[in-house]
Amino acid sequence: MKRGDDYDDVFDLEKEGFESSKESEISQENDGPEYEFDDYLNEYLDDDPSNYKLRGDEYLNEEEKSMPVPVESSLHENLEKQLGMLNLDDNQTIIANQIIGSIDEDGYLRREPNSIVDDVLFAYNIETTLQDVNSIVRKIQKFEPAGICARTLQECLILQLEDRIEKEPEVHILQRKAALKILKDFFDEFTKKHYIRMKKQLNLSDTELKEIIDEIVKLNPKPASSVESNFQSQYIIPDFIITNRDGELELALNSKNAPDLRINDQYMEMLKGYRETIQGRRATKPEKDAVLFIKQKIDSAKWFIDAIKQRQDTLFRTMYAIMKYQYDYFSSGDERRVKPMILKDLAEVTGLDISTVSRVANSKFVQTEFGTKRLKEFFSESMQAQDGTEVSTLEVKTILSDEVTREDKTKPLSDERLMEILSERGYNIARRTIAKYREQLNIPVARLRKELR
Repeated sequence: MKRGDDYDDVFDLEKEGFESSKESEISQENDGPEYEFDDYLNEYLDDDPSNYKLRGDEYLNEEEKSMPVPVESSLHENLEKQLGMLNLDDNQTIIANQIIGSIDEDGYLRREPNSIVDDVLFAYNIETTLQDVNSIVRKIQKFEPAGICARTLQECLILQLEDRIEKEPEVHILQRKAALKILKDFFDEFTKKHYIRMKKQLNLSDTELKEIIDEIVKLNPKPASSVESNFQSQYIIPDFIITNRDGELELALNSKNAPDLRINDQYMEMLKGYRETIQGRRATKPEKDAVLFIKQKIDSAKWFIDAIKQRQDTLFRTMYAIMKYQYDYFSSGDERRVKPMILKDLAEVTGLDISTVSRVANSKFVQTEFGTKRLKEFFSESMQAQDGTEVSTLEVKTILSDEVTREDKTKPLSDERLMEILSERGYNIARRTIAKYREQLNIPVARLRKELR
């Protein structure tokens, strides 16, 4: 879920200054001899402030406003339940809870045992030792999911593999034992994919090594991901929706993100009540003060609704400019058709300040028929192709990603070869730039992309 934005993230509401100016205005009106109470009261009743609202009643559908709320057990709660099945004394339980509380969202225990010893001493005035902490860590490592409470990736994978061998002793036992040896004795070679070295040292064929590696890659490097956890349960609710109507793009603000604002009907009822009360006589000063108080609240409400309207107008203008600029992409979904675009381009089109455009682009999402996208994904620098045309760096990254996806994984493409391929397609890019784009796309180097046939 996307967190709710403050309504003043596009402009400063400066409410304090507004209220002080209103108080001054009220004071002047109250003191001025020309002030006509009856005229003022009738003016506000005729205006009917209850009709002053941000959106129509058709948006007040409760189903539209409903938000998905995850109901689930967290990782820590899951571990604490399993802890209750151990026979621990009070001090050991305190240490165990301290350890569980130190486990991160991936399921790892990143905190050093020495620090946990200090934590227990400072928080509970209980002296313990490294041996005590490590002993309880080993007990927690037997909990579900397998691999939990590991200190390193190597330990995490070993714990999971040992758990599988223990629970399924007849399943792929030879491959799993060999995989366990690789994790314990050849972990560095495994992570760097030095397959030739491992085959030689373990006297394995290509087929045998592949079967062993397959057992390892089935393991979960983030054991906590197998537990329904509410660490960071988030649902992205887009701020804009783009719909393709027979080739014509339509843009709309997502009504779920627009607040339902209207002036409370009670203010109208209060004004009517005062008019009926003073009918046929002159209003007293307390009555005038009461109506002036209502006036201040109504004016403040109107001002705030106007401010929200201004914010929505700013959002719509910015997104509309992006949609027009990237019309080819929103029509086709082809990322290679994303044009080079920077904040200055949109500022010039919309007439908004660059900082305003930046705040919209960095925090908002748009729903398209090709998925929900963050607006900042459409911003990129330009580069010149061999034919002199300007292309977006996003286009180059898309081509680069496609080439890596199609490559022969037994002989992955080097950065040098990727540079040659892009050059053949009309993009003159240096090898170091290829490496930079590859890293930005989270694509590892060729050696780490290699797979056994």
